[in-house]
Amino acid sequence: MPIIQPVIRPPSEADSFLLQVTTGCSANSCTFCGAYLNKPFKVKSFDEITRDIEHHARRHPGTRRVFLMDGDALVLQNERLIPVLQILNKALPQLNRVSSYANGYNIIGRSLSELSELYDNRLRLIYIGLESGAQSVLDRCLKRSTVQEMVAAVQYAAAAHIKSSVIVLLGLGGRAYSDVHVRETITALNQMQPRYLSFLSLMVIPGTQLHRDVMSGEFNELNAQELLQEMHDIIEGLELSGTIFRTDHASNYLPLEGRFPQDKQRFLDSLKGAISGKISLRPDMFRGL
Repeated sequence: MPIIQPVIRPPSEADSFLLQVTTGCSANSCTFCGAYLNKPFKVKSFDEITRDIEHHARRHPGTRRVFLMDGDALVLQNERLIPVLQILNKALPQLNRVSSYANGYNIIGRSLSELSELYDNRLRLIYIGLESGAQSVLDRCLKRSTVQEMVAAVQYAAAAHIKSSVIVLLGLGGRAYSDVHVRETITALNQMQPRYLSFLSLMVIPGTQLHRDVMSGEFNELNAQELLQEMHDIIEGLELSGTIFRTDHASNYLPLEGRFPQDKQRFLDSLKGAISGKISLRPDMFRGL
């Protein structure tokens, strides 16, 4: 069946088979998120999911990667999700990785054996939107997953050999909470030690509660230089080992890519150049979600 729009996916899943297991997000409460404003949460039927897999497999039998959509596929318990993964593995013999967005509570709510069962059926990567390591910032954004849950989820998934890609949202604290956003995000990321880490920059979406807060003056957005300074200050405090880092999302003013710890100083040098005006930034007209 055709994908029910709108959908979002990580940049790294551009070439993956996008399999819609659920539509919308079961939380759908974050004040900054406009992805599912008019898209009620629903679990697709097993028959419909199966037909989607079979249709794709006939056209693209060599598919190696699958991304489960929408924003909350892992809200499904294993008894419903494992049969989907089994069909994927049977229909796509070259499949080597299934990935999905995940809320922290959907990971820590499973037993280690349940996570291992997902891994054994090729769920190898989860994307977790930490957004901020400051619980006070997340509370203001009405995010359901707590910092503690998300830190535990990354550590717990790693115990089952499932890698995590953690997403930080620069500027989420606005000017009032920028300092705590930076400081406590550093703490959370150092505890997580994720395999992958990406930064996005806040873009305020009309129709969201955050947009209304901006219009009323309750939330003051950071400018380009302030967003870059947040990125610099977070990176400066990170003590990560073996983490692949990217800022290739279209919302960012400066694309960076490399690894921690070996490329940390290069990241900082590039950011200093961008902040001082020596390195050109992505124009606002080319930024997007």
